[in-house]
Amino acid sequence: MGHAKKDVPFQPLQIAVLTVSDTRTPENDTSGDALVAGLTEAGHHLTDRTISKDDVYQLRAVVSQWIADDKVQAILVTGGTGFTLRDNTPEALTPLFDKAIEGYGELFRHISYQEIGTSTVQSRAFGGVANRTAIFCMPGSTGACKTAWNGIIREQLDARHRPCNFVEMVMTTKPVETACGTRG
Repeated sequence: MGHAKKDVPFQPLQIAVLTVSDTRTPENDTSGDALVAGLTEAGHHLTDRTISKDDVYQLRAVVSQWIADDKVQAILVTGGTGFTLRDNTPEALTPLFDKAIEGYGELFRHISYQEIGTSTVQSRAFGGVANRTAIFCMPGSTGACKTAWNGIIREQLDARHRPCNFVEMVMTTKPVETACGTRG
């Protein structure tokens, strides 16, 4: 990690993973597997994982439960961010946000452009915060999940990343020491 503050300790987070798909199963969910591998390799803990059909109300139900659970500090959502009639993740989840993380989608598309060119305009990757829970939504391909995790999310969920990160916002224990400083 290039922007790490060495004297700040790593703080593992409790992270849930949601795969949005009408066809994926636990046996073939390579995108969810990639996210779980990334978060556990980084030292975080998988709190819950599920697959949901691309239905606005089913998605809201799953994510709302996690947002209300104090043990879930971040949610990674893969799938349902394209432009087909069955892609409903943005419409389902943005109404739940207290604040949007506009820069996440912008940065995802910038990084993705280097990998897939102009096809990145068809990504509606987005993020937000709800009830002190950071939520990052990305396309359903395994490559997109790796791009999002390795290129953005991993650092933003690491207390050592400077000049700022999301850890102090999602931690309910006080004070929290991050590269942003210790804030109570």
